[in-house]
Amino acid sequence: MKVVVGLGSCGIAAGARKVYDVLKDEVKNNRLDIDLEITGCVGMCHLEPIVDIYDENNNLERYVKVSGDDVLGLVHKALAKEEEGSHKISAVDEEALGKQVRIAIENCGIINPERLEEYIERGGYEALKKCLTEMTQEQVIEEMKESGLRGRGGAGFPTWFKWNAAYREKSTPKFMVCNADEGDPGAFMDRSILEGDPHRLLEGMAIGAYAIGAEEGVIYVRAEYPLAIKRLEIAIRQAREAGYLGKKIFGSNFNFDIRIKAGAGAFVCGEETALIASLEGERGMPRLKPPFPAQKGYWGQPTNINNVETFANVPWIIRKGGAAFAAYGTDRSKGTKVFALTGKIKKGGLVEVPMGMPIKEIIYGIGGGILNDKKFKAVQMGGPSGGCIPAHLEDTTVDYESLGKVGAIMGSGGMVVMDDSTCMVSMARFFLDFTRKESCGKCIHCRLGTKRMLEILERIVDGKGRPGDIELLESLAVEVKDGSLCGLGQTAPNPVLSTIRYFRDEYEAHIHDKKCPSKSCKALIRYDILDNCIGCGMCKRSCPVGAITGEPKLIHKIDQDICIKCGKCYEVCKFDSIEIR
Repeated sequence: MKVVVGLGSCGIAAGARKVYDVLKDEVKNNRLDIDLEITGCVGMCHLEPIVDIYDENNNLERYVKVSGDDVLGLVHKALAKEEEGSHKISAVDEEALGKQVRIAIENCGIINPERLEEYIERGGYEALKKCLTEMTQEQVIEEMKESGLRGRGGAGFPTWFKWNAAYREKSTPKFMVCNADEGDPGAFMDRSILEGDPHRLLEGMAIGAYAIGAEEGVIYVRAEYPLAIKRLEIAIRQAREAGYLGKKIFGSNFNFDIRIKAGAGAFVCGEETALIASLEGERGMPRLKPPFPAQKGYWGQPTNINNVETFANVPWIIRKGGAAFAAYGTDRSKGTKVFALTGKIKKGGLVEVPMGMPIKEIIYGIGGGILNDKKFKAVQMGGPSGGCIPAHLEDTTVDYESLGKVGAIMGSGGMVVMDDSTCMVSMARFFLDFTRKESCGKCIHCRLGTKRMLEILERIVDGKGRPGDIELLESLAVEVKDGSLCGLGQTAPNPVLSTIRYFRDEYEAHIHDKKCPSKSCKALIRYDILDNCIGCGMCKRSCPVGAITGEPKLIHKIDQDICIKCGKCYEVCKFDSIEIR
């Protein structure tokens, strides 16, 4: 019997390390006939810790939300072939998994990321061997062209075109760079691949390097991903020892090796010229293009840059063929896309679906719907560079063209779901605050324009909005977009513009009525105790500042001058006697 514990970052945060340690001690102390293994995140972060038990016939039983206290019972029941249903994955969750098409994350949560042999068993490095022994560089690029794979890092630029541009450059040496500087709030697609299937990235990079003629690769990963870096280091060492990295790979004349560069975590370094500057030891700031990195990139040499998810698709495409990948998706957006479902969603985690699936199907069919069965209000697509898509556009399909038409972008794949308790003005402020802080400061429009826009938004949510603020925000947004050099500044106003476009009434309520329709902006709400109060005293005892007074069994009262609007009283009241106004 084999027992596998999910030890991705989400699993560890949920307590999976304790589950693993308890199992390890039990197996050792009782000499149980169990192979204890680890794996990465299978995508169901909301069900962590997850324990998979395989019998002698390799049949899988998956157990979820397992604690260190009950894991031993599960294992011993499995050894005795007894039924154990309390922790088994539900049929509904199995159905949600079945609606996905897994290509980039097909091995995540399945294999041990620290064992090369498990990657090999699932077809690992077959694609690289095929390229080096059966295909020319031009044929590899042509296969990528047929697949229709577009960059999964945000801009959606055709992968084959970038590879071809670098291939046609005569100057050497050339470099293949992986952008693993995943910085979007709520995005963790790349991290899960790095933690759960690191050899996949190495193979994809090696294939790309062969196509363009590079002999050196660099993975630029943020230092905040220590587990990802650790597993990458293990994978690189294993690949070198097995001959998949180094000299004369698979007996060919192709030489290629990879090193890791841990970055400081600047969001702007997701932009390729800023990333290159950081790699060279300079401050991460973008530069004008052209020349493009394919002509003059790292150290002024031809350089290709793709993100983790893009590279993770490459081995599958070479093994199965570009046409097989292009069979998924839409006419102009081929293949699948990995999304990170976060926010007010019941089943948060990673999903991989074919391009063209409606947002509604992802949120309800896979994500299980809105947390606490509240009303779906909007979803932020594309992170701080994207836009808010309102509920009435939930039939919008997830592809580059459809999202662009409604004012959002694909981005790296973040999907932040919001319910009717979310203030859209406050949400716009949150994302703009992030981009303002992450601005490198090179462009005046980005450096100062985002600050001025943020000041206006802060004034609005503080109840001090003025007539004309909406129009001023729109005017500033255009200036920031037109005057910024890189994608950070050019897209920073998107959350503001999209929320004004679809939720203008909320801005007007904040400014003119001094009301927050979502009842979440503290400066614009108050808590009042209603006449049905029975005087139980729960609210009084929970108030951290003593703003509530009243005798037992009599109606209590909130002193508005003392109240800090923390909402504790509202949360503890069992009789719906407190109202937010």
